[in-house]
Amino acid sequence: MMRMFANNRFAAAWRLADVRWAALALACFAVGGVLQFSGAPEPVWIGAYLACYLAGGWGPALEGISALAKPRFEVDLLMVIAAVAAAAIGQWFDGALLIVIFATSGALEAVLTERTADSVRGLLKLAPDRAVRLAGGREETVDAAELTRGDLVLVRPGDRVPADGTVTSGESEVDQSTLTGEALPNRKAPGQDVLAGTVNGTGALEVRVGRDSADSVLARVARQVEEASEAKSKTQLTIEKIEQPYSLAVVAITLALIGFPLAFGTEFEPVLLRAMTFMIVASPCAIVLATMPPLLAAVALAGRHGVLVKSALMMERLAGVDAAAFDKTGTLTTGQPEVERIAVLDGDEARLRRLVAAAEARSEHPIGRALSRIGSGEEATDFQAMPGRGVRAIVGGSEVQVGHPVLLEVAGDATAASTVVASTVVADLEAQGLTVAVALADARPIGVIGLTDRIRPDAAQAIDTLSTQLGSTPILLTGDNPAAARRVAEAVGIDQVASALLPGDKASRLGGTRTLYCGDGINDAPALAASHVGAAMGGTGSDLALQSADMVLVGQRLTALPAAVDLARKANRVAKANLCFAAAVIAVLAAWDLLGELPLVLGVAGHELSTVIVGLNGLRLLSKRNWIERRVDTPKSSSMAAVH
Repeated sequence: MMRMFANNRFAAAWRLADVRWAALALACFAVGGVLQFSGAPEPVWIGAYLACYLAGGWGPALEGISALAKPRFEVDLLMVIAAVAAAAIGQWFDGALLIVIFATSGALEAVLTERTADSVRGLLKLAPDRAVRLAGGREETVDAAELTRGDLVLVRPGDRVPADGTVTSGESEVDQSTLTGEALPNRKAPGQDVLAGTVNGTGALEVRVGRDSADSVLARVARQVEEASEAKSKTQLTIEKIEQPYSLAVVAITLALIGFPLAFGTEFEPVLLRAMTFMIVASPCAIVLATMPPLLAAVALAGRHGVLVKSALMMERLAGVDAAAFDKTGTLTTGQPEVERIAVLDGDEARLRRLVAAAEARSEHPIGRALSRIGSGEEATDFQAMPGRGVRAIVGGSEVQVGHPVLLEVAGDATAASTVVASTVVADLEAQGLTVAVALADARPIGVIGLTDRIRPDAAQAIDTLSTQLGSTPILLTGDNPAAARRVAEAVGIDQVASALLPGDKASRLGGTRTLYCGDGINDAPALAASHVGAAMGGTGSDLALQSADMVLVGQRLTALPAAVDLARKANRVAKANLCFAAAVIAVLAAWDLLGELPLVLGVAGHELSTVIVGLNGLRLLSKRNWIERRVDTPKSSSMAAVH
């Protein structure tokens, strides 16, 4: 198994042109060295070294010359000039060694960068090529890419889900670990969402496709990888701004190191050798490579655990957040109402449950669906939805109305004792932060029902961890009423609450701060865009929220948020350490060459080794050991009181 893994890694690396050219340069250098030190004729071993120069140096030389037309002086051109100068004074071995080490360093950088991208891009391979589409009662096998929104597909046991969608029939356990990082499979039943690329368990599922293949989570991951590779961090942009003047300064100092000694009669060869050595050791290759590998590695690792960060810049900004804010409904809560309290005003509770469940059986409203589950056994006729008010139906010969407390205003007698009692109960439940529905039979109040919005089981843990990380408790920003907001805040451990906010109010509170904001709805889009870093809840999040956010929690685990902050800070620390190390190596080697006698071979080795070290140091963040998430294992049916 290990041998197969190693062979696959080698084959993947060999497909890169930089690796093949570096290998050819190394082979030519080895042949030249053997020929030179075995006493072969000079033209023979020089020919081998020339082949080494061509194999390892043509790419950097071409890029450097092309950059001059912009005009821009690239670091790669410095290396080629130094190698050619070494050959000009007869130092063929040293010059070829420089080419080999430089080419090998570039090949290693290409391999590591490709590994970073592959670690996320590999998710695309999880999507099946074919899918079983159900049409007209028949099964047909089609390309998964042809599936469009609204198609019905069959997912057999053990198959991968071909598209993002909603289960319409069947029950099963689905392994979502590759996309969300969840260790255990999730039970899926009708009405629940599934993601393309996840693995079905032992049950068969019929799934209604909810997104075209181009808009699936997997496709978004692919686009994220491209954007993350192209978008540069603020530190990287700063480095690139100073790279040009720095390179020109190195060239100017190199020319001075040649010109001044020669003006005072110093021999040409040692002067040129010292100048070329300085040009090599002062080149900022390691500095240029210091920041992007750790940030891209962090993007890749977070993606493997269900957190899609859209760019290296956003990962860098995530490391700098010093406060956090959350939306309520759909973020700290699941957005799925559940019955919390039942107050019977007329008759017994069993009758109330039967009438309400029957009247709401055909309702499409989230609250209506929750109410339809509180009882069974009755059939309703003449169902009618009353927008903004509730529903009406005939159940057991009685006209039953269920919905908003406004229905009490049209009760048979608004001053009757039962109506007054119902109004009092409504006011009491609303003061507790519950969403209230009333039930009437033949225009007489028969019950009041308080509903809650289930709080996410990991919300309190996420808030606690973030509070420790940031040194301050996150705040709750919601458009809901104060009582509902306080109820949720107390349950998850939040002290600061701002309620009854419009979308623009949320955004104005976040502008100019370094706040991480997490939300899911259309009304959260302005706040997600205005925050220092915006995080959207995947799956439940609106398309506008997902587009406005800088990162997406695909697994909808709030505990992944502090884990991502921790990872971003690690990447930031590694980038800073790389910069300090690279600058220190340049300073030491340059000072050694200017004030002492630094051999060219040692200068080349020190310079290129520092480049390799910073690259490897950054890519070590790909290890899963760097993802530390404190998860909460609770029964999926558990709930806590909140409000919708």
